[in-house]
Amino acid sequence: MKRRLLTAAATLFCCVSAISAERSLDGPDVTIIAGEQRTVYEYWQNGQLRMVKVVPKVGKPYYLTPRDGTRGFGDLERADMLLPTWVLVEF
Repeated sequence: MKRRLLTAAATLFCCVSAISAERSLDGPDVTIIAGEQRTVYEYWQNGQLRMVKVVPKVGKPYYLTPRDGTRGFGDLERADMLLPTWVLVEF
């Protein structure tokens, strides 16, 4: 009886772990805002704005990053100022 209870508990634990792992693998939600001069990609995760990518019609794409990356706990809506940042080199 005790062995059956342990087996049932272990099976239940594995099922719950698999479900929670599946939820944690969810990627960010992407909101695309298309305009005449640029397209803005907003990356949301767990209800927080994590990254903003701007792709202008003319010029290189850039990202909006917080002025002080240590504030706001990664939520860009809490940042006091967002500055444009370009990718210089990609590997």
